[in-house]
Amino acid sequence: MTAGFRLVSVDTPKEVRDTDVSAIAALDEPTRRRLYDHVVRQPDPVSKDEAAAALGLARQTAAFHLDRLAHESLLDVVYERRSGRSGPGAGRPAKLYRRSAKQIAVNLPDRRYELAGRLLAQAVEESDATGEPVRAVLHRKAEELGTQLGEQNRTAVFDLLERYGFEPHREGEAIVLANCPFHALAREHTQTVCGMNLHLLRGVLSGLDETGLEACLAPSPGRCCVRLQPAV
Repeated sequence: MTAGFRLVSVDTPKEVRDTDVSAIAALDEPTRRRLYDHVVRQPDPVSKDEAAAALGLARQTAAFHLDRLAHESLLDVVYERRSGRSGPGAGRPAKLYRRSAKQIAVNLPDRRYELAGRLLAQAVEESDATGEPVRAVLHRKAEELGTQLGEQNRTAVFDLLERYGFEPHREGEAIVLANCPFHALAREHTQTVCGMNLHLLRGVLSGLDETGLEACLAPSPGRCCVRLQPAV
């Protein structure tokens, strides 16, 4: 059996995406971009003096931009003693910069391909281990994840859908979704991905204890394949 789905790895609500947008925007400044490119190409962490010398910059300029890159989580800061000595008399550790371990990505409109990939991989692995049909495992895993999302984000269903990139709009008493977070996959593998999305949103409704709506398949041009309509 595979391990349980770790929500934290794919949970990228609006405030996280806004942070990622800010990080990408920080690279629009030419000097800052040159410093970033220099640091990530080095096999070892880089000091501000080394970066300044390599790019012909004033030390203060290099320090300012390196610290901005660290603030935006594009670089990590580490402290090391370059002398190799430790203990009294070894001197203060140097402040060094290296590529951040954080992955930053921005998609407009919002896409969640990593989420789909993890669900699909879990379904294949668990099916292989248990013999349960892949599609059945995928639907169950998607519904479990949707339930987690609902339980951990106690809010109105419209607000939750908006937060996770579905771009919901009210159409009478129903909610239609203008954006599919799995758009490219859904175009090529419609039955598999739309079924996964349907069960994901059923789980969301369950996790929110939302009994007034039900998720159903209602494909329409320019919209997500799932529609939330008043429960019968």
